[in-house]
Amino acid sequence: MATISGGEKLEQALAELGRKLGRGGEVKIGYLSNAKYPDGTSVALVGALNEWGTSRAPPRPAIRNMIREKSSTWSASAAAILKHTNNDVPRTLQLLGEGIKGQWQQSIRDLWSPPLAQSTVDRKGFDKPLIETGHMLNSVGVEVKA
Repeated sequence: MATISGGEKLEQALAELGRKLGRGGEVKIGYLSNAKYPDGTSVALVGALNEWGTSRAPPRPAIRNMIREKSSTWSASAAAILKHTNNDVPRTLQLLGEGIKGQWQQSIRDLWSPPLAQSTVDRKGFDKPLIETGHMLNSVGVEVKA
């Protein structure tokens, strides 16, 4: 960490920091619009049906569980990453997004309840909810706009 003293140097340092941070940016994490199954079905639709349930299947709230358990850490993570990247906002958003993506995927892996119907287990050949081919799990994406 550098120490800055003196009026002109401080002004220059603050101006540079303002330039870096002033750009802002946006990060999207989730099933992005281009995420589709081979038959063209939207992964976001399948994810929402799993998250909230249907008339035939109970909710399996992996996303809500992850947000409830992890979101309180995201601000501190963003601050630490911003410091580590020397206030590079696009890089910070990318790294933060990748971290949240990993949390999302882990939440899918960790969810075991409610259990699958026996007919689903028989069709799939195993009893893990939310994972059949791995396509939904691997479709969690990160998109940064800076």
